[in-house]
Amino acid sequence: MSGLLGSVEGPHDVKRLDVEELPRLAGEIRDLLVDVCARLGGHLGPNLGVVELTIAIHRVFDSPGDPVVWDTGHQAYVHKLLTGRAAGFDALKQEGGLSGYPSQAESEHDFIENSHASTALSYADGLAKAFKLRGERDRTVVAVIGDGALTGGMAWEALNNIAAVKDLPVVIVVNDNGRSYSPTIGGLASHLSKLRVTRRYEEVLEYVKEKIGNVPVLYDALHGFKKGVKDILAPQAMFEDLGLKYIGPIDGHDEQAMEAALRTARDFRGPVIVHALTQKGRGYTPAEEHDEDQFHSPGAFDRETGAEKPKGRIWTNVFSEELVRLGKEREDLVAITAAMLHPTGLAAFADAYPERIYDVGIAEQHALTSAAGLALGGMHPVVAVYATFLNRAFDQLLMDVALHRLPVTVVLDRAGVTGDDGASHNGMWDLSILQVVPGLRIAVPRDGERLTELLGEAVAVSDGPTVLRFPKGPVAEPIEAVGKLGDMDVLRAADPDVLLVGVGPMAQVCMDAAVLLDAQGISATVVDPRWVKPLDEALAGAAATHKLVVVVEDNGRVGGVGDAVARLLRDADIDVPVRTYGIPQHFLDHAKRAAILGRIGLTGQDLAREITEAVAKRSQPIESQTANS
Repeated sequence: MSGLLGSVEGPHDVKRLDVEELPRLAGEIRDLLVDVCARLGGHLGPNLGVVELTIAIHRVFDSPGDPVVWDTGHQAYVHKLLTGRAAGFDALKQEGGLSGYPSQAESEHDFIENSHASTALSYADGLAKAFKLRGERDRTVVAVIGDGALTGGMAWEALNNIAAVKDLPVVIVVNDNGRSYSPTIGGLASHLSKLRVTRRYEEVLEYVKEKIGNVPVLYDALHGFKKGVKDILAPQAMFEDLGLKYIGPIDGHDEQAMEAALRTARDFRGPVIVHALTQKGRGYTPAEEHDEDQFHSPGAFDRETGAEKPKGRIWTNVFSEELVRLGKEREDLVAITAAMLHPTGLAAFADAYPERIYDVGIAEQHALTSAAGLALGGMHPVVAVYATFLNRAFDQLLMDVALHRLPVTVVLDRAGVTGDDGASHNGMWDLSILQVVPGLRIAVPRDGERLTELLGEAVAVSDGPTVLRFPKGPVAEPIEAVGKLGDMDVLRAADPDVLLVGVGPMAQVCMDAAVLLDAQGISATVVDPRWVKPLDEALAGAAATHKLVVVVEDNGRVGGVGDAVARLLRDADIDVPVRTYGIPQHFLDHAKRAAILGRIGLTGQDLAREITEAVAKRSQPIESQTANS
């Protein structure tokens, strides 16, 4: 790699650059970000907005001695480039290449691996307290939080604790771009916006800058002066009400101003907020002018025009269209999103019924309990979140929704293996953790037609919560049923050798395996349970007529549908062996969904081979099995 960026092998190289060279470095970084994301997709907008901010951080602080902790870690691309990973950046999010999030395996400069928002301040609190207890007084923890993460309640719990220790060396950089995926929602966002656009406040700051420039001054005196100005000209910064020192707002694209603010914060040796104003998508016109999300996380696109390459019809599209149709029939239907109006497919519902949509910000816990309140008030809420983010609101679903048997429908997008966003994004936990919720019903569609069908059934339930889950990517081709077994769909009928239970999109994998098994002389019945909690009692009767039951699910193997099927058969005193095929219970490295499914054996060919071996082993005499084992 040529240019200034090619000479940067770590933060020490960023520090040695002359001030006059920094705009050129920022330009090279932006060019590389656009080039790579145009080809591979990625979180372009957030990273274009933190270029100067990140450069300033690495010129002021000494990573990894001073840990830099990134909240909602998708804004860490520039950090990766400045910590020796520029040469591998052209394989971003590709199998074997750089992760799209901080990764401890990649660099000592990545302290945490995260993508779930609002966590960095708690990490910083703990890290700084550990350094203090160990006597490591020369270390400062830098926590960068933005992209709407301050709408998460956990961030405020952390701020409350950080402020309680007056000499805790934590510098909190609020990357205030006014957005998460879309414009940030809520009272806090409104308050920051007022600070951002108060012209008289900016004029006073400019006056101060002209008079004293970047010359270090007594912090407390300057702080007191600025506080008085804010009391007169703008709403008092809530951070100071918490007992935190506050610097800002600072132009986050003025690298020298950011450096000066960060040096002041570092030298204070206590918890300080540095409020940086940035523009998401900065420096790339198509991103700056993109109203929906400033190219938050586009797929591959044309670099010149910014036009995304067609994705085709995806599962989210089917959900979006059907919810709009149901909203016309049901005036009691309302929708809730946690800062992901467009990604979860709720934008069309918002356009059609603007008075029945609520964006709560990055606050899944609040989303579920607010939904409970809506249901108590006579509405039927549909809460649409990514499957991985439901983990954060489990207690609210259990105690606030299910305990009260409330009609709330939770729609889980990106369920199962999501692929190139890495371990924290795979929705592989929901079918396990939700098994323990009393009265909850879970539907898993195998294709778009079943998604439409099951969503209608879910919102028709009035005596308890329902969950509907579907994967990321192109919607599956329809598989028509050839019969019914209770309320389950029989997709392939055969002589009773093996009963294949295909959960949702895994139904196609089972169909593929059944064809291959046929060639081995093994007959296989394939059923789609449609509703996997509670399981249809007819499944037990069907299992009794087969020699082996195989459950295939796009979820962790522990505690999922496979375990529920085994429990159903035990309770019915049916002694037929059950084998479960699903996601192994470990964190998966990033790669495309198809590649991961192949790696973990969730393909028709892998399944057929495993079942053939299992049937062959069961067919052997007991003496032979003992000898082989």
